[in-house]
Amino acid sequence: VQLQASGGGLVQPGGSLRLSCAASGSIFSIAVMGWYRQAPGKERVLVADIRSDGLTNYADSAKGRFTISRDNAKNTVYLQMNSLEPEDTAVYYCKLRYVKDYWGQGTLVTVSS
Repeated sequence: VQLQASGGGLVQPGGSLRLSCAASGSIFSIAVMGWYRQAPGKERVLVADIRSDGLTNYADSAKGRFTISRDNAKNTVYLQMNSLEPEDTAVYYCKLRYVKDYWGQGTLVTVSS
Protein backbone atom coordinates (compact mmCIF):
# COMPACT_ATOMS: atom_id res chain seq x y z
CA VAL A 1 0.00 0.00 0.00
CA GLN A 2 1.23 3.47 -0.90
CA LEU A 3 -0.39 6.72 0.14
CA GLN A 4 0.05 10.04 -1.65
CA ALA A 5 -1.10 13.15 0.20
CA SER A 6 -1.61 16.49 -1.49
CA GLY A 7 -3.37 19.81 -1.11
CA GLY A 8 -1.28 21.55 1.50
CA GLY A 9 -0.05 25.10 1.16
CA LEU A 10 -0.07 28.57 2.61
CA VAL A 11 -3.42 30.03 3.60
CA GLN A 12 -4.50 33.06 5.57
CA PRO A 13 -6.29 32.74 8.90
CA GLY A 14 -9.96 32.07 8.29
CA GLY A 15 -9.26 30.42 4.97
CA SER A 16 -9.90 26.90 3.73
CA LEU A 17 -7.95 24.02 2.24
CA ARG A 18 -8.87 20.55 1.10
CA LEU A 19 -6.35 17.79 1.53
CA SER A 20 -6.47 14.59 -0.50
CA CYS A 21 -4.82 11.26 0.03
CA ALA A 22 -4.85 8.65 -2.71
CA ALA A 23 -4.11 5.03 -1.88
CA SER A 24 -2.85 2.22 -4.03
CA GLY A 25 -3.91 -1.38 -3.62
CA SER A 26 -7.21 -3.10 -3.06
CA ILE A 27 -7.91 -2.72 0.65
CA PHE A 28 -8.88 0.95 0.75
CA SER A 29 -12.61 0.34 0.94
CA ILE A 30 -12.32 -1.88 4.02
CA ALA A 31 -9.67 0.16 5.82
CA VAL A 32 -9.92 2.88 8.42
CA MET A 33 -8.51 6.09 6.99
CA GLY A 34 -7.18 8.87 9.16
CA TRP A 35 -5.61 12.29 9.03
CA TYR A 36 -2.96 13.18 11.58
CA ARG A 37 -0.86 16.27 12.02
CA GLN A 38 2.47 17.13 13.54
CA ALA A 39 3.34 20.68 14.46
CA PRO A 40 6.97 21.73 14.90
CA GLY A 41 8.36 20.35 18.14
CA LYS A 42 5.21 18.40 18.93
CA GLU A 43 4.08 14.82 18.58
CA ARG A 44 1.88 13.56 15.81
CA VAL A 45 -1.80 13.60 16.78
CA LEU A 46 -5.07 12.45 15.30
CA VAL A 47 -7.17 15.04 13.48
CA ALA A 48 -9.97 12.82 12.18
CA ASP A 49 -10.64 9.32 10.96
CA ILE A 50 -13.32 7.54 9.02
CA ARG A 51 -14.29 3.88 9.06
CA SER A 52 -15.21 1.79 6.09
CA ASP A 53 -18.89 2.26 6.97
CA GLY A 54 -18.47 6.03 6.96
CA LEU A 55 -18.48 6.57 10.71
CA THR A 56 -16.28 9.52 11.57
CA ASN A 57 -14.31 10.64 14.59
CA TYR A 58 -12.77 14.06 15.19
CA ALA A 59 -10.31 15.59 17.57
CA ASP A 60 -11.85 18.38 19.62
CA SER A 61 -9.72 20.92 17.74
CA ALA A 62 -11.25 19.80 14.44
CA LYS A 63 -14.90 19.54 15.39
CA GLY A 64 -17.09 22.01 13.56
CA ARG A 65 -14.30 23.16 11.25
CA PHE A 66 -12.92 20.08 9.50
CA THR A 67 -14.74 17.36 7.59
CA ILE A 68 -13.26 14.00 6.65
CA SER A 69 -14.75 12.05 3.77
CA ARG A 70 -13.83 9.17 1.51
CA ASP A 71 -14.48 8.08 -2.04
CA ASN A 72 -13.98 4.33 -2.25
CA ALA A 73 -14.32 4.37 -6.03
CA LYS A 74 -11.28 6.65 -6.21
CA ASN A 75 -9.37 5.13 -3.28
CA THR A 76 -9.14 8.63 -1.86
CA VAL A 77 -9.76 10.24 1.50
CA TYR A 78 -10.27 13.96 1.92
CA LEU A 79 -9.97 16.49 4.70
CA GLN A 80 -11.88 19.71 4.17
CA MET A 81 -10.49 22.34 6.52
CA ASN A 82 -12.38 25.57 7.09
CA SER A 83 -11.84 28.53 9.42
CA LEU A 84 -8.16 27.73 9.61
CA GLU A 85 -6.13 29.17 12.45
CA PRO A 86 -2.38 29.65 12.88
CA GLU A 87 -2.51 26.79 15.40
CA ASP A 88 -3.48 24.46 12.55
CA THR A 89 -0.02 24.90 11.00
CA ALA A 90 1.54 21.45 10.76
CA VAL A 91 2.53 18.65 8.46
CA TYR A 92 -0.60 16.61 7.78
CA TYR A 93 -0.30 12.87 7.26
CA CYS A 94 -2.82 10.34 6.08
CA LYS A 95 -2.88 6.85 7.47
CA LEU A 96 -4.50 3.65 6.30
CA ARG A 97 -5.20 1.07 8.97
CA TYR A 98 -5.85 -2.53 7.98
CA VAL A 99 -4.08 -5.15 10.06
CA LYS A 100 -1.27 -2.65 10.32
CA ASP A 101 -0.70 1.05 9.71
CA TYR A 102 0.49 2.59 6.47
CA TRP A 103 1.53 6.25 6.35
CA GLY A 104 1.71 8.79 3.57
CA GLN A 105 4.56 11.24 3.17
CA GLY A 106 2.81 14.30 4.63
CA THR A 107 1.76 17.62 3.24
CA LEU A 108 2.59 20.95 4.86
CA VAL A 109 -0.18 23.33 5.85
CA THR A 110 0.85 26.82 6.89
CA VAL A 111 -1.72 29.24 8.24
CA SER A 112 -0.31 32.73 8.35
CA SER A 113 -1.08 36.26 7.32
